[in-house]
Amino acid sequence: MRRWISPGAVVWILIGAAYFLIPLAATLLFSLRDQTTGKCCTLANYEEIIDDPAFWTSMRVSFIVALETIVISLALLVPTLYWVNLKLPRLRPVIGFLALVPFVVPPIVLVVGLFAVYQDSPDWFFAEPYGFLPAAYVILAFPYIYFSLDAGFRAIDIHTLTEASQSLGAGWWTTITRVILPNIRTAVVAGALLTIAIVLGEFTIASLAVFDTFPTYVQYINQNKTYPAGAVTLLAFALTWAAMVTVAIGGRRRTSTMVGH
Repeated sequence: MRRWISPGAVVWILIGAAYFLIPLAATLLFSLRDQTTGKCCTLANYEEIIDDPAFWTSMRVSFIVALETIVISLALLVPTLYWVNLKLPRLRPVIGFLALVPFVVPPIVLVVGLFAVYQDSPDWFFAEPYGFLPAAYVILAFPYIYFSLDAGFRAIDIHTLTEASQSLGAGWWTTITRVILPNIRTAVVAGALLTIAIVLGEFTIASLAVFDTFPTYVQYINQNKTYPAGAVTLLAFALTWAAMVTVAIGGRRRTSTMVGH
């Protein structure tokens, strides 16, 4: 029996698609214009961005900072959430409330506070993007990684897995790394990729800290070059959505594997 989509649903789907696709199409056409004549169509703007060493340098800095942020966040939150879910479930609402704080504190307020806290720290930390920025981005990524991991922990029987692991002689470290982590892999990957998306889009903290990251490079191009600005904007959009698609594919494959077993 076929299910027919109502005309009203089709209309709303088309409106939603137009809302997202029309601006992207306009930006694409804008990015394909020649800088001299203003006529369409050329890929020179994309070639200029890709051939710019500053583009790759800023990308490298942002991805290294993102990896540092992911490692620090997972090292802090995985053992914490494991212990909370196993022994201290009453603390879950408290941690959930703390995870909402970065949503209500503006990044400009956060970075001013971090400047005051870390101003006496060594130069290798305070004056380098690989030290200061991960410390700030761990706070920004806290809600996303926390809620991803919390969903992963609540989807498994953590008590049974822990008891089975310890009954076989495994210690706490072995239990976490070889039993718990494989069972929350999808949640870990989702939180990690959301963190990458945050780092690739965060401008305020990097700008005020005067570090050259990918978002500050995008802002520089937008201010100084007309048509290449459209090209770099679409590249940034593509990178962010690539992370989101990876999350969806990874979650679907994990679900299919569990169903197959």
